[in-house]
Amino acid sequence: MTNSITVLYDTIRWEEKALAKTCEKNNVKIKMVNCKKLMLDLNKKIENSIFLQRCVSYYRNLHSTAALEGAGANVINCLHTAIYAGNKLFTHMLLKKYGVKTPFASIAFSKESAMEILEKYGCPQIIKPTIGSWGRMISKINDKVAGEQIIENRETMSPIYQIHYMEEFVKRPPRDIRAIMVGDAIVAAIYRYSGNTNWKTNMALGGKAEECKITNEMEKLCFKARDAVHGQILGIDLMESQERGLLVHEINNTTEYKNTVKVCNVDIPTMIINYIKSLK
Repeated sequence: MTNSITVLYDTIRWEEKALAKTCEKNNVKIKMVNCKKLMLDLNKKIENSIFLQRCVSYYRNLHSTAALEGAGANVINCLHTAIYAGNKLFTHMLLKKYGVKTPFASIAFSKESAMEILEKYGCPQIIKPTIGSWGRMISKINDKVAGEQIIENRETMSPIYQIHYMEEFVKRPPRDIRAIMVGDAIVAAIYRYSGNTNWKTNMALGGKAEECKITNEMEKLCFKARDAVHGQILGIDLMESQERGLLVHEINNTTEYKNTVKVCNVDIPTMIINYIKSLK
């Protein structure tokens, strides 16, 4: 068992503060390391160290995890999780491989081929960047005219936005589900309702939360999703399709859980610390 944890971050959020307070309250040694100030000699070994990866930036998260694992550290979540959960296309392909139901999706690599997708499969569709969070740069394409404008704008942006990843607009209640997994358990789940007439359910965009009962169907999907990305501490997002039941549409590698703690009255920071303490 370990009694020392290093939390690697690039932004201090409620979650990181809660982890630090939990460690202080339970006499667990914790070191908070700002990844922006991190310097690593890639030729030196790091032994008997556990790092909890909490970087918001996909690129800092990915590369610092790779460097630390290469030096011998145990990083939670691991590099496999960082790579695959951090990219929506990669996540989708792994979920399909593991038999997890997902929204129908397509990928295009130019404006012309993206417009062919709209022609073939119709509207509405959701267009997303393969890398990103908090609902940024996600648009609902209601018709081909709007789609052409959106796609033309994206073609002028950085290369990541020129990869046109599109999902069906799932017929569902005006909400999705965020399930928090710690180790071998779903510790809590919430419904996230769209706010301010927005179809997006992200809390950062005004969505509201309430407790969600954990069902057998949800557990089966979440465990498969966790295994697909080799995750240990995850937020798994699901939608309730009117036609196909629960679908997994996203996996969060450094998940936020503030609203889940408040709504469900569960001590997720303590669960996370206790899980890490149990590791050898």
